[in-house]
Amino acid sequence: MSIVANKKAFHDYFIEEKLEAGIALEGWEVKAIRAGRASIKESYVVVRDGEVFLFGMHITPLVEASSHVKPDALRTRKLLLQSRQIGKLIGQVERAGYTLLPLDLHFQRGRIKVEIGLAKGKKQYDKREAEKERDWVREKARLMRVKV
Repeated sequence: MSIVANKKAFHDYFIEEKLEAGIALEGWEVKAIRAGRASIKESYVVVRDGEVFLFGMHITPLVEASSHVKPDALRTRKLLLQSRQIGKLIGQVERAGYTLLPLDLHFQRGRIKVEIGLAKGKKQYDKREAEKERDWVREKARLMRVKV
């Protein structure tokens, strides 16, 4: 069940590979995410010292759930992956033009997971081409509905 999706990532990047990871969260963050107060729109993933971190994910704290702690809405969160997956990601990210982005935040068996994608940036003409293709598919579906 998806909590929040990063639609901007699909517009700005070609997603070549997807991978699912756990997130190290605090209790107030879990409560806020369950309440739907998370955003991954401006976030990105970085590999540092053999570990993977999520930067820029904004979680708005709930007033009643975070009264005894000092919440930091934009803190860096560690992603939980197996060491061979991290090694594979390091090799792929070091190639020119590739980056890691969070694509989707979702529940899996009661746990909050993030789907990260290995992505390559789109040029402006690629974005226009993708938009033309979507418009054509939409127009084609509309024409088929009218004729039937």
